[in-house]
Amino acid sequence: MSDAPKGEWIFDPSHTRIEAVARHMVVTKVRGHFSDFSGKLEFGEDWKDSSVEVEIQAASISSGNGDRDGHLKSPDFLDVENYPTITFVSTEVEPKGDSALNVTGDLTIRGISHPVVLDVTYEGSAVDPWGGTREIFNATTEIDREAWGMSWNQALESGGVLVSKKLRIEIEAQAVLAQAKAA
Repeated sequence: MSDAPKGEWIFDPSHTRIEAVARHMVVTKVRGHFSDFSGKLEFGEDWKDSSVEVEIQAASISSGNGDRDGHLKSPDFLDVENYPTITFVSTEVEPKGDSALNVTGDLTIRGISHPVVLDVTYEGSAVDPWGGTREIFNATTEIDREAWGMSWNQALESGGVLVSKKLRIEIEAQAVLAQAKAA
């Protein structure tokens, strides 16, 4: 367990990245990152007594291509007009060694919730130049986007489909004490 003070820590949005990665035309990867989100960690006496909550503004997705971003925001995928937020709320934190954790929680996309397990690596603490402590984590999981009602696709003449059913979620997070200001 980290030596971080127990209590509420918040994601530093300028030093945290949340991405969804899909295969495009079977072979290449397309990344979409979310720029508008909030997250908090509650550190308990032990990892098992800790929790995490994240809220993402679905319309903040950006893949670097305006047409694709418009399609991702449409009812074919995130349907941001009807479902403006994506949430994750942990239900269990299970230590898997000194720095590895499985964080189980409910992921809600398009108003549909399913349990997922995040494979989390605790990267340690760092003191920033202003004397603040940062807790650093990386997390990944893989989901089947169709389970959340995102089933749009196109078959390719050469076989396969345009967009993979599986999405890899990748998170790199820095957290600071809730009272501390992110720099």
